[in-house]
Amino acid sequence: MRPRGITGRILLAFAALALAMLAAVTGSLFVVLREMHRDATEASLSSQVTLIEAALVRRAAGAPVEQTARDLSAGIAEDGGFVLVQRKTGAIIVVAGEPSSLELPPQPTGMDRYATGTIRTSDGQDFVYIEPVASRTGGLVFVFAVPDRSGQQAVADLGRAMVIIVLILLLVGAPLAWLLSRSLTGPMRRLANAASALPASPEEPQPLPLEGPAEVRVLTERFNAMARELVSTRAEETALLANLRHDLRTPLTSIGGYAEAIADGTAAGPEASAAARTIAEEAQRLERLVGELGVVERLREGPSALRPEVLDAAALLTDAVARFESRAGAAGVTLETVHDVPGDEDVIFTADRLAVERILQNLIENALSAVPESGHVWLRAAPLHLTGMAPGVGISVTDDGPGFPPGTSERVFERFYRADPSRTGSGSGLGLAIVRELARAHGGEAWAENVAPHGARVTVLLPFSPAIPPEATEPAEA
Repeated sequence: MRPRGITGRILLAFAALALAMLAAVTGSLFVVLREMHRDATEASLSSQVTLIEAALVRRAAGAPVEQTARDLSAGIAEDGGFVLVQRKTGAIIVVAGEPSSLELPPQPTGMDRYATGTIRTSDGQDFVYIEPVASRTGGLVFVFAVPDRSGQQAVADLGRAMVIIVLILLLVGAPLAWLLSRSLTGPMRRLANAASALPASPEEPQPLPLEGPAEVRVLTERFNAMARELVSTRAEETALLANLRHDLRTPLTSIGGYAEAIADGTAAGPEASAAARTIAEEAQRLERLVGELGVVERLREGPSALRPEVLDAAALLTDAVARFESRAGAAGVTLETVHDVPGDEDVIFTADRLAVERILQNLIENALSAVPESGHVWLRAAPLHLTGMAPGVGISVTDDGPGFPPGTSERVFERFYRADPSRTGSGSGLGLAIVRELARAHGGEAWAENVAPHGARVTVLLPFSPAIPPEATEPAEA
């Protein structure tokens, strides 16, 4: 069963690696040691054969070659070897030892001394042999053989060496595995402890030190960023609740007070009509607030929540003017669309209709709340190409109100930020934040600026073809 912890898995990996290395080293050493022992056996046998050859050359006249070889081969027989000789008649006899088979390897050719190698007898035992050329052994073919114990000797040597190898692996590998696991588990344990304490911590936690391998450092860095983001989100949630309490208390107080006045008869006649109108206005204000919160919730789904379709920018502006014309007229504000060149072709692009309508609604409401009586609000749509961004349609809403306070043209897009009561009025501080998030969901952008001699402009760039995932373009199920 695979260990669940990192330490156990590292130790298991080191153990598997050690076993693999041990097998490789053992196999290599076995081959080397076996060859060394075989060479030593062959060298020892060669020395004995050299002495026997010299004795055969110096033997007394008339002394039989076979008997002389037998007398000198007692050591080979005692070592478990044997000596065979092939007479000139072709018969093979045993000079020394007790071999299980009487077979001679081929007589060496092209050599002036002897041939060496290994042979296996009929009982399956291996022997190292030396076969001198017949000219050096009185014209007879001799084979001198001793048991090939190189394999057993190599195994015995490995047994002694393996103890040292295993000790080295334990003394070196185990501490390395422990240090490696500590370098991983230490930072990750701090991450786990910090993550468990994060939900209950009311304050921003101290950033964790960037320690350990590069991957753990990246994970720690992202955790620190997530912790900072969580603290920021908590602050936004606190601001959201505070703004909601403030924004809900005023209309609810007004609705409750006027409704009570109508109910108990305090407001009657024209006063009752005015109270009813106030109740209706405050109800519409609550409805707008709930609508903005609904858009915020929808934006959490990202681009996949968008349903793009082909839109006509001029038609969208015309519809927006028609929707807000009566409200603008009641406030004494002129609301109109602007065309740079009469007869320009319509700007066609692809976007989510509801999202674009919400963008226009928020921009127009924001402008109307800032423009004084007899002011102007201009709506314009035209192709727009900016460096580093996809080409698209630029939708701008310009007013001749007081403009944005210095240094707030970027902060006005923060949620619940109110730059100036003259521009935000009784709004929730969500309008422009929603505008930018909807633009970015399409792959576009939104920015604000002041215009001369006075006034403000908010421009939204929407790509002709939004950067929306393919699954987002599928129609919603009925």
